[in-house]
Amino acid sequence: MRERPKSLAVRLSMRLNRVFDLVLRSRFHWLVSRGLTLITVTGRRTGRRYTIPVGYLETADAVVVLVGDAPSKTWWRNYMQPGPIEVNLRGVPRRGSAVVVPPGSEQFRRTAEESFRRSRIIPRLFGIAFDPSGELTVADAERLAQRAAIVRITLDPPGQIPVPPPYRGCR
Repeated sequence: MRERPKSLAVRLSMRLNRVFDLVLRSRFHWLVSRGLTLITVTGRRTGRRYTIPVGYLETADAVVVLVGDAPSKTWWRNYMQPGPIEVNLRGVPRRGSAVVVPPGSEQFRRTAEESFRRSRIIPRLFGIAFDPSGELTVADAERLAQRAAIVRITLDPPGQIPVPPPYRGCR
């Protein structure tokens, strides 16, 4: 059974998902697409496809999603093993492969540290005092792993998904 999200920020973001979904699919995506993207996940057991907005960080070789309140969410568990994913990155549909970064690994600590350096609000959301000129401690990384998951998405080369026509509304 899923836990109820504890964080007010996460509960609020879940209520705003439909609004962000509409904006990210529109020509006004640029208003929020610098920090939010749409991902389309296919459930491993059900085969059901669903699209959700998530916060992301773009690195040199991947798109990284730091999943807040991870125990209360299920989509990221589809990527305990590498699997296909679709990403609408700044208005451009892309395909790729996603995998969860193991929580106790050095890669988890380094990826979290990079996310924390790029946005000062992210560590605060997790209750971690982080100095951008320093390093994320092992203890802080362990506390983060209790509440968060990190999903690393490696994108296929551009042009692999046909671009859908722009949304025209109901006629």
